[in-house]
Amino acid sequence: MLRLSDLQLPLNHTDDELHAAILSRLNVRDEELLSFNLFKRSYDARKKANIQLIYQLDVILTDSAEQRVLEQFADQSFVRPSPDTAYHFVADVRDEFPVGKQQRPIVIGFGPCGILAALVLAQMGFKPIVLERGQEVRQRTKDTWGLWREGKLNTESNVQYGEGGAGTFSDGKLYSQVKDKRHLGRKVLTEFVKAGAPEEIMYVSKPHIGTFKLVTMVENIRKEIIALGGEIRFGSKVETIHREALDECEEQAQEQGQSLGQITGVTLSTGETLESRHIILAIGHSARDSFQMLLEQGVYIEPKPFSIGFRIEHPQAIIDKARFGDQAGHPILGAADYKLVHHCKNGRSVYSFCMCPGGTVVAATSEEGGVVTNGMSQYSRNERNANSAIVVGIEPEKDYPEHPLAGIDLQRQLEALAFQLGGENYYAPAQLVGDFLEGRPSAALGRVTPSYTPGISLGDLSPALPAFAVEAIREAIPEFNKKIKGFSMPDAVLTGVETRTSAPICIKRGKDFQNINTRGLFPAGEGAGYAGGILSAGIDGIKVAEAVALDLLK
Repeated sequence: MLRLSDLQLPLNHTDDELHAAILSRLNVRDEELLSFNLFKRSYDARKKANIQLIYQLDVILTDSAEQRVLEQFADQSFVRPSPDTAYHFVADVRDEFPVGKQQRPIVIGFGPCGILAALVLAQMGFKPIVLERGQEVRQRTKDTWGLWREGKLNTESNVQYGEGGAGTFSDGKLYSQVKDKRHLGRKVLTEFVKAGAPEEIMYVSKPHIGTFKLVTMVENIRKEIIALGGEIRFGSKVETIHREALDECEEQAQEQGQSLGQITGVTLSTGETLESRHIILAIGHSARDSFQMLLEQGVYIEPKPFSIGFRIEHPQAIIDKARFGDQAGHPILGAADYKLVHHCKNGRSVYSFCMCPGGTVVAATSEEGGVVTNGMSQYSRNERNANSAIVVGIEPEKDYPEHPLAGIDLQRQLEALAFQLGGENYYAPAQLVGDFLEGRPSAALGRVTPSYTPGISLGDLSPALPAFAVEAIREAIPEFNKKIKGFSMPDAVLTGVETRTSAPICIKRGKDFQNINTRGLFPAGEGAGYAGGILSAGIDGIKVAEAVALDLLK
């Protein structure tokens, strides 16, 4: 089988034209082409009047034709033998584990990272125990709607905590920029399709699922983990980890001024203690009390950069027109997205983040007395507005140098201020883009109806962020308008604040995926600082599960 890449055809081509293009590109006869399968499809919309679809195809030819093609195009890269993209387990102990005094591995957190880590461990036969502080996904959905519809926050079951993690209430994007030579991302997508995700996520260039489909998919993966001998406990908050000191030293730990320890188990909020010397920490980017507990127990944590800003909403039709011209609305193209960045005069960078085509801005706080925004889309992406975060990068050395968790302090400060500006009822402060750029408060909405619930409070957003961030965003929006016509439209709506772009800390690990000063503790995913999004978190979960498996077999 051959992988044919970079085959370009017009947007509205026919199946016969695709077939003919394969024959022409490979210089083979029709009878020599036995079959072909779509591996990846993307598009090039740089020329709006001539949008091209770009294909990668797995092609099966007769043996003689395949050999001839490989010889004819040996010095060109567009055709090669198809690579092995199947996932290969590093261990299989399904009939053997546990043996003797072996302890079951524990996975803390059941977001994308924890889900894939637990699934792969279960598929290898290690029967993991999953501890999730939040609720199962359908109860969690009800609790989340309680905030959105009634302004009632459940601090243990919300957008951040519960089965599926923060990615459940998002656009469900399934692409990332991580290097993936082992095709672990394909393993993630394969499991998602098996659990009910649309098959097209395997081949479109920017796959997504959407919240409603994620709910059913997560439930099905949970059922598989349980069927394979795993155990999943909801409402199981880890109050403390148990870590015993070790006399031996490691150079890396000594350099950080940290004592070396071994994880031995956890105690839950119910008082129950579970023993294990292999614990995957997949707690997400908002488990602030857990970060504090880990630091107090001696686990090495260091601050890292993150970003702060606002959500911006435009009519989706404006974004579609700017990106696709007359082809806006084409079913293959779908709702248009964008990715923008601007380097400001004050040395800061402003960029778009978590763009949600045809979506909504949602309340995403997990603590009382705070307002946090995020974006969400359904699979259809057919809501009226497009939204994305417009955020400014900040750094610990410059902006929160006080201690390892100082970034959390800054997040809380900004979220509390947004709560006050919004009216202290979980309404979010908001301002029209035209007024924001001119430095005047907004008093009435224009053509864009904001989607945030429970509601918004119009006014002046400039007090909601540090002055350097406001200055940078004011400079960036007109620059973004040069790339997306209509981006700076006066009626577009800014809603504040966006503070949970990523964890403001890194629970640092070594090459063996274990925390650099705590043996047996495997930090993973977004909360540990090693992922950013559903797919990269799932990939990291697989890598860490493999590390746990190999360590268990020593």
